[in-house]
Amino acid sequence: MSIKAIITGSTGMVGEGVLHESLNHPDVESVLVINRKTCGVQHPKLTEIIHSDFSDFSSIESELSGYTAAFLCMGITSFRASEELYTHITHDMTLALAGPLAKLNPDMTLCYVSGAGTDDTERGRMMWTRVKGQTENALLKLPLKKAFMFRPGLIQPTKGLSNAYLFYKLMNPIIPLLRKLFPKQVSSLEEIGLAMIQVTQEGSNKQRIEVLDIIALANTQLNKGKSHDKMDN
Repeated sequence: MSIKAIITGSTGMVGEGVLHESLNHPDVESVLVINRKTCGVQHPKLTEIIHSDFSDFSSIESELSGYTAAFLCMGITSFRASEELYTHITHDMTLALAGPLAKLNPDMTLCYVSGAGTDDTERGRMMWTRVKGQTENALLKLPLKKAFMFRPGLIQPTKGLSNAYLFYKLMNPIIPLLRKLFPKQVSSLEEIGLAMIQVTQEGSNKQRIEVLDIIALANTQLNKGKSHDKMDN
């Protein structure tokens, strides 16, 4: 299945990793990134729209139709953020784009980067878990063919990419060890990107994709690629 994807957050760590996997995947035909500043990537598959107001996408709606996937990776850390600001960026801005995408592309597969520990009851003690849960629930109510909420925990950066957070750069040398010690809590940027491609192509029996699900989906996608390579040879 050929994929035409829209990606947000490509100037951040997760979005950059998902963009990298998408551009390098043979089944991804084209990618549109929507950013407030350029991601600095040039590729034959890639189109970029610089859009200043992520609360209102009406001025670019004419450019948002004809896509089969949306990989929504935009977000901020909750550290020192007020609940009002965090909700505005995490929930309101995400739905401001997802709503028009659902209207224009009802057969689209939407993948949203949430987080491990998200509380979909929306009643948790921690602010970010409630807001992420509220966002997940709102996205799952949209009239879309498929929607998946990705809940990564600790993330292993992709070598050579530039937007890894300082925390992950410092942790990177010991992440392989942490993966062995805490297999349910660690995945890689590569696995997140490949898992998104996998659910776009073949779906999943789960709508909320936890760390072990991410790894399993990515392995399925990798094995599929190896099978194709053998057939080509």
